[in-house]
Amino acid sequence: MTWLDLVAVPLAAKLCLVFMFPLSAYDKVAHWDEAMGQARSGPVPFPALLLVLGILVEAATPVLIVTGIFDRAAAFVLAGFCAVTALMYHPFWRFPDFWSKNGEGRAHFWDFFKNFGLVGGLLLVVIGGAYAPASEVVRHPLSSGPQAAPALSAPDNR
Repeated sequence: MTWLDLVAVPLAAKLCLVFMFPLSAYDKVAHWDEAMGQARSGPVPFPALLLVLGILVEAATPVLIVTGIFDRAAAFVLAGFCAVTALMYHPFWRFPDFWSKNGEGRAHFWDFFKNFGLVGGLLLVVIGGAYAPASEVVRHPLSSGPQAAPALSAPDNR
């Protein structure tokens, strides 16, 4: 395996997955009043405390994920953050017009599913696994990805 397989491609994938979170944390700090307004709009107690915790999660977990320090735990926390954010702040189903072109719920619909797309990517970091090296993917671009391990069969009790 080459440096590209072992370092560059996994690092680029992790950076793409988490790059927006530190920027989001900075945006919340830089535009505190707007972020506080959004935090208050949700059904949570102590919005200021939760906003500060959210900023810390968005600032710290990407660094841990990219550096590989407690990356699985950090990805699990960030996945939970994304799921909770989707459910509490993007409830598209509360807007009867979410499919209409100018409906307020339409943006929430896409933000909800984008958050759960991030949850999926972050859960892939959590479960880890041995994926094909980048050089193998380039050599065989149409091959299937790794399969789950076969289930253990029950012992034969004859």
